[in-house]
Amino acid sequence: MFKRRTPEPEAPVSEATVDPSRAAKGRPTPSRKEAEAARRHAIKVPADPKAARRAARERDRAARVAARAALAAGDERALPARDRGPVRAFARDFVDSRRTLAEFFIILAVVVLVLNFIRLPGLQAFVTLIWFVMTAVIVIDTAILLFRMSRAMKAQWPDPKDRKGTLLYAGMRCLQFRRLRLPPPRFRPGGRPVEPRTR
Repeated sequence: MFKRRTPEPEAPVSEATVDPSRAAKGRPTPSRKEAEAARRHAIKVPADPKAARRAARERDRAARVAARAALAAGDERALPARDRGPVRAFARDFVDSRRTLAEFFIILAVVVLVLNFIRLPGLQAFVTLIWFVMTAVIVIDTAILLFRMSRAMKAQWPDPKDRKGTLLYAGMRCLQFRRLRLPPPRFRPGGRPVEPRTR
């Protein structure tokens, strides 16, 4: 009556009833072929190699268009590495808020190039003189602007590492047409903010 009952042996679990691939994750591990097919399906890559290359080019083009549109809109997240940071933003604003002669350098160079095709010794000598004079004026004007910008930047960022490459960056921006500058100017000549365009 009070005898201890011996526990009944548990039924052996066959290997067929337990899937080791399901034990850890609850689902079978996909094969390499299945994983590759799932990845292709996720990005919708056509099976045809030519169509796949065409689709890849279209995706790259759409990504470039979206990045350029974000950059033209002034989105800080879309700025390339050379345009990021408060120091570069200060340099852009300093250049954009002033009218410089350097932004007309390309126009002057094109005019001089066209006039050099006119075979008149007197005209060519005059054009050469104007070219050297205007180039010297542009260099002096740009140097003065960069000197003032450097002095203002040193007051805010004393560490030279923070200002590394900024003078060259600002000088190259001076040579660009105002309408073609990217990121777009936030200030007009004179310091007035650029009003956002309304559609």
